[in-house]
Amino acid sequence: MNTTVSERRIRNNRIRRRCELRRRFITCILTLILTAGFSLAFFSFRTKAQGSDEEILYKYYKSVVVEAGDTLWNYADEYGNKEHYRSHQDYIDEVMQMNGLTDDNITKGQHIILPYYSSEFM
Repeated sequence: MNTTVSERRIRNNRIRRRCELRRRFITCILTLILTAGFSLAFFSFRTKAQGSDEEILYKYYKSVVVEAGDTLWNYADEYGNKEHYRSHQDYIDEVMQMNGLTDDNITKGQHIILPYYSSEFM
């Protein structure tokens, strides 16, 4: 009778170990799947891939001599790329900051630096 109890206990221990091993294996696989899923989701939101059909624009600066009748608004019309500036005022604010201007008044003969975007790489 002792051997049957002992054999039963050994068999129950084997079954318990198999169940525990199976549980650990499933937990490990689920952890790997969840980690991979969260990683993919996180990095796909942070990545901004450029499509092959999108034009790449490079930012450049040019020095101009102000002519009679020129205003920062004229320069904003000519150089203020709508993809990079929300409005002409944003462009003018950048030009004023770059050139140390306190207002948007410019005078004939004055040299100012203007930012612009171009698809040509120089």
